[in-house]
Formats: sequence, C-alpha cells, structure tokens
Amino acid sequence: MRFLIDECLHESLVGLAHAAGFEVTHVNHLGLSGKPDWALAERINKEEFTFVTNNRTDFIQLFGKMELHPGLIVLVPNAVPAMQQALFQAALRYSAQGDLVNTVIEVRLEGKTVKCVKYELPQRGSRFTTGTASGLTPPLAR
Repeated sequence: MRFLIDECLHESLVGLAHAAGFEVTHVNHLGLSGKPDWALAERINKEEFTFVTNNRTDFIQLFGKMELHPGLIVLVPNAVPAMQQALFQAALRYSAQGDLVNTVIEVRLEGKTVKCVKYELPQRGSRFTTGTASGLTPPLAR
C-alpha cells in the first residue's frame, strides 16, 4: 500500500508510515501543494496512492465519482500534529486488515477513544465496518 499525505496534514505523518513499513510521501514533497483538488485526485488515482486527508467534503465527492480508486483515509477533525499522528497510527493499524480499493476509512476521536469506520465508495451496498483502535491514547486525552 502506498500513501500520499495531503498538504492539510503535518509532514510528520510520513515518518509514522515509513516506520510502520509503508511507502509514503507528502503532497509538498511532490511539488503538488496548492494544486486544485480535482487535479490532485487524478494524480492520486493514476499513481495508485491511498490518499490521507482531513478534507472530507471535497475528496468524498471526488472519489465518489471514480469507478475505481486506491482508497481514502479521512482524519476527522482538523487537529494539531500530535493528534493527527494518533489518528493516523490508528488508520495504519486498521488498514493493515486488507486492501483499500474503493474504500474509505474515517478516523475520529470519540471521547478518549479513536474510532475507525470503513465503507465502500462509490457505495454499492450498505457495508459499514466499525472498529476501535486499541492501545491508543490520543495525546490530548491523557
């Protein structure tokens, strides 16, 4: 699995994915910062990156129009880098369960628990899977 981290997320997420054994880069490292979302979505799909963002609204819409895409991870809400790291670590653990083709994983903080919700996009049924990323205590909830 190859990840591309959006410019709205901290570059430290690249190191987390590398440490977990994943291939990863950041939008800024590819010279793509400031590009329109639609242009970024085309590049993501062409190069088969699983995209990591907190821009849920725009990318759910863009990926929902694609017949086939390599996956989308949405970190909710927009947060400080330490919280982004905790949410992304949960996403990495959760995504290790399998292929993310035409799949979205939304990662959010509910109280002191990080929750992952996985669903198909474009939606072909009503398959939702919810999981809890165990062993993680978000830095702001300690």
